[in-house]
Amino acid sequence: MSRIIFTVVNDLTYDQRMKRICGSLAHAGYEVLLVGRQLPNSIPLNNEPYAQQRLHLVFKKGKLFYLEYNVRLFCFLLFKKFDICCGIDLDTILPCYLVSKWKRKKCVYDAHELFSEVPEVVRRPFIQKIWRRVEKFAIRRVRNCYTVSDGLADFFQQKYERHFEVIRNVPLLQEEKIPANVPQSRRYILYQGALNEGRGLSQLIKAMEELPLQLKLAGEGDLSIPLREMARNSGYNEKIEFLGQKLPGELRQLTHSSFIGVNLLENKGLSYYYSLANKFFDCVHAGVPVITMNFPEYIKLNKQFEVALLVNDLQKETLVQAITMLEQDKDAYFRLKENCLRARNTWNWQQEALKLLAFYRALQ
Repeated sequence: MSRIIFTVVNDLTYDQRMKRICGSLAHAGYEVLLVGRQLPNSIPLNNEPYAQQRLHLVFKKGKLFYLEYNVRLFCFLLFKKFDICCGIDLDTILPCYLVSKWKRKKCVYDAHELFSEVPEVVRRPFIQKIWRRVEKFAIRRVRNCYTVSDGLADFFQQKYERHFEVIRNVPLLQEEKIPANVPQSRRYILYQGALNEGRGLSQLIKAMEELPLQLKLAGEGDLSIPLREMARNSGYNEKIEFLGQKLPGELRQLTHSSFIGVNLLENKGLSYYYSLANKFFDCVHAGVPVITMNFPEYIKLNKQFEVALLVNDLQKETLVQAITMLEQDKDAYFRLKENCLRARNTWNWQQEALKLLAFYRALQ
């Protein structure tokens, strides 16, 4: 079987999509290595059916981090044997492509997002220009590509005339008992994911002033400190709990125990507009109704199975109204919950893994 190397810029611990991808390929007989980076607070890696390696870096963020990581990754790949190298997003694709071309091996591009259109890049025109050049260079040369949503696949097809397979970031379907009711004493709204710009988090915290529920935020990011300060100064800090990074098993339990899940995004770039977040599917698999955006991918999914309440904006009043509706209208809440349990039989990793395995079989 082929030897495949996957490259990411995270520390591997919390990347559920890569655990699913690498695990499925390893179980199918591929020899898989997942490469990431060591962070100061990285915890020991769990044993997996595939190999894992973290690169040690001097720089932790910014331009010098990306430069150092790409140079170190290039050197690392030069001395590794592989048949296929898959770069996850633009920040690792260049070393994968260059070394693959040098060794005459296959290169794959896995676009988890439209990297040149994330809010942190969009608000910095010079940085965006650089990433757009990387995007143009890579996609016009890498022939084997896949992404997480139809919207992103259509974007790449129209802009670069490059076909992208769609392999969605959905959980493994597991046999489990989903409780019919969440006890009144522990009903909380759950946000899981990065505490970053464009996620509607400050608006959500403001909305908590008028809501009788608790808010739990699982994750860290660029806004970790400002959001905590905002909550402390709010006058209703007791309603808001920051949980930090959670391991996949812990996050799954939190999701199953939650009352409502939120997946809020500002329309600050095409990446968010065409996104299809794993947290959305995590809530669906837990039987937890979601409040999310009226964006194309979610509109399409909600027409297939109505599992979410879609909102048009992130105004405080809009969020309060949406959350209050689900909190008070039991018929609507349980209709969405029942649809979640139906939808997970269709939106699951067992289905997506078949597409993943077919994609890599075609490369051999």
